[in-house]
Amino acid sequence: MVRIHPKIKIHESMKLKRSTTIPVLLLAYLAVMSYIGRGELAAGNYLFYFGVIGVTLVCIVLLHFTLKRRERKRNQ
Repeated sequence: MVRIHPKIKIHESMKLKRSTTIPVLLLAYLAVMSYIGRGELAAGNYLFYFGVIGVTLVCIVLLHFTLKRRERKRNQ
């Protein structure tokens, strides 16, 4: 059990994990930035637009697995 407040207890499995929270926030940021950058897509720069999105997705996935591995090592 984890205490987040003197009167509130939550189970360890219900706690938001950093390996999930940070990548989800970065995905939301990527979605907003993709919407803002849709002018590049309209201008015909398909490789640049989808290339940046693809590289960013790879970085987010790698970050997720790295954070997950750190959490696993810390809990052992």
